[in-house]
Amino acid sequence: MKDNVNRPFSEDEKSGLYRAIFERRDVRSQFLPDPIPEDVLARLIEAAHHAPSVGFMQPWDFIAIDSVAVREQVLQIFEQENEKAAGNYQGDRQQTYRSLKLQGILESPINLCITCDRSRGGTHVLGRHSIVETDLFSTCLAVQNLWLAARAEGIGVGWVSILDQDKLAATLNLPEQVYPLAYLCLGYVSEFLPQPELQAKGWRSRLPLTELVHGNTWGQPVDNIALSEALKK
Repeated sequence: MKDNVNRPFSEDEKSGLYRAIFERRDVRSQFLPDPIPEDVLARLIEAAHHAPSVGFMQPWDFIAIDSVAVREQVLQIFEQENEKAAGNYQGDRQQTYRSLKLQGILESPINLCITCDRSRGGTHVLGRHSIVETDLFSTCLAVQNLWLAARAEGIGVGWVSILDQDKLAATLNLPEQVYPLAYLCLGYVSEFLPQPELQAKGWRSRLPLTELVHGNTWGQPVDNIALSEALKK
């Protein structure tokens, strides 16, 4: 692979990358009980470990969780927080919210917590002087790497974000400086939905890209006519 680092991507390779991006899904309801082979899981974690990071700090660690007891504790944290979250909505919106399945903690064969060690790299990390949160941003890139690699492997990933981070950190026995950035459910699935589940169930739709691209400064139209037309396709 290292010998090919300067080789252009073939059309098939480019197509595969874009396919993984566009067909990636946040999976909650379609998990199968089949275990993920160790070599496949290792490839996913290695892909995450090759994410870019500011100052090459590599602030991530990976906690593979197959213990049912631990996952039941995490599920309890989710249920407590999910009940609180439901209170943010009223009427039909709340009813729709309660109908959504927002986790696959026990249904997936393995959970993976990707953490961010906020002390990794020492006091002065190159490139982190002005934006302290770059360690968190870098760890998010590791999550995305793993997610795309998982899609290419036919493995679904679901990010459980409705969790009390302090309780989760205590459950996973994390050191004080380590933040549990992403709690993920991983597993093979019965299907990948043709569109994101929240979109399919009418919660939100994808925003038009033409409304999100600005030219030079905020709110100004894109001067490049060719780019403007391409964004409409």
